[in-house]
Amino acid sequence: MKDSTRIGIIICDRYRDCAGGKCFRSMKNREGAFNIYGKDQELELVGYTTCRGCPGGNIEHAPEEMIKNGVDVIHFATGMVVGYPPCPYINHFKNFIEEKWGVKVVVGTHPIPEKYYKTHTNLKTWEGLEWEDILKPALATEEIRLAYD
Repeated sequence: MKDSTRIGIIICDRYRDCAGGKCFRSMKNREGAFNIYGKDQELELVGYTTCRGCPGGNIEHAPEEMIKNGVDVIHFATGMVVGYPPCPYINHFKNFIEEKWGVKVVVGTHPIPEKYYKTHTNLKTWEGLEWEDILKPALATEEIRLAYD
């Protein structure tokens, strides 16, 4: 019997019209932040929603619904870090969800596309030690980043 993990994804409201293609592709291929799961581990999507816009009103409610659907881990979509400006509430949201509901939160879904990586690097958006931990799950090789452009 395969291990199974139930995933919830929360995306930035700026991308509310996103169909989730890159997130779902990376989940299937275990790329980006989904590389923490084994290839033989079954991943089941049990929730997909937006934060409902700044300052994230849905963060107070969506995790509870995902928990009712059996969520094991909530991922914040990569758009929360590659949008400009990146979400200023990422750590607040992560800490709130983990403390209130005891559900692990991973920042990132699909690999950071190369075009965003270059732009934010040139703008020095992601400088600072706090960004190293935030970006780590969604970083990938240049080859993989280019595949997500």
